[in-house]
Amino acid sequence: MESTSAGELVKVAGGGPELDGIVFDTPSRSKVLVAVVDPGRGPVFRTVHPKTLTERTEEGPDDRALQLLIRRTPSPVRSAAGGGTAAGRGTPGHARGAMHRTTGK
Repeated sequence: MESTSAGELVKVAGGGPELDGIVFDTPSRSKVLVAVVDPGRGPVFRTVHPKTLTERTEEGPDDRALQLLIRRTPSPVRSAAGGGTAAGRGTPGHARGAMHRTTGK
């Protein structure tokens, strides 16, 4: 697939059988977070490479469980570009700078 967006129906072709999935997030060009049904664990999220995904048009039998997993998971939060902090002060809990320390004279 060329580009993926949240909510798309996909098939994940990994090392095992193809699994039906729904795209949850695309954190980078080389990672896609997909909700799939693991045969042993149930609905889970998997991080996969976009080249392992193919588009599907029809809904599968597990899509309802995947949609419930996506619905109860908080949406991903992006930080400011460059690793800097957003608006306001720096790190939470450190409202003031350090005091001057005397040399002990």
